[in-house]
Amino acid sequence: MSSAAVATTRFTLAAIGATVVENETYFGELDAVVGDGDFGFSLARGFERVLEDLPGYPDESSAALLQAAAMTISSRIGGTSGPIWGTAFLRAATTAKGADNLDPARVVAMLRAAIAGIMTRGKAEVGDKTLLDALVPATDALEVAVAAGESDSQVLLDGFAAALRQAAEKTSELQAMRGRASYSGVRSIGSPDAGAVALAVIAERLAEQWSARPAE
Repeated sequence: MSSAAVATTRFTLAAIGATVVENETYFGELDAVVGDGDFGFSLARGFERVLEDLPGYPDESSAALLQAAAMTISSRIGGTSGPIWGTAFLRAATTAKGADNLDPARVVAMLRAAIAGIMTRGKAEVGDKTLLDALVPATDALEVAVAAGESDSQVLLDGFAAALRQAAEKTSELQAMRGRASYSGVRSIGSPDAGAVALAVIAERLAEQWSARPAE
């Protein structure tokens, strides 16, 4: 795999980690509306460790980097988020193996693999008011753009972030069917899912910083 691709993956992991840590309180407040409020804390502790360990992660491929991050996330994030986010990164890493570069089509495949892993591990489906309700439609939109011939990574990332934000906000219309939020029943309607919003915030921040990524 090219050194530029590996450097970009390292840049992306660093941006994700920093965004999660910076938004710990905000993500926790979102979760506290109908959940137990520990989402922001748990996610931040895990990605703090990713940021600490990132300099020592292997450099031979993007897949190796993502797999190392998956192991850290799975072991360091508490509650249900650790297994779910860890599985998502691990499935993405598996799909990245053997690729010389992570082109847009490969990224779509990685996202599809992550989605499948989340569905299996979390026993959730679209409509259950989880992060899937943002990730699936955003990935659909990304796949359509790639199939139409768009190859500019900044344009694709901007569109992906916008689709995530739109879908995340629409989770306010859903009743939670999974996790602690499901105990709230119809009271969960009216507020967005914390995980879905977190994905939108992460993608938006990554899109803002994308021009500063390592030169390809």
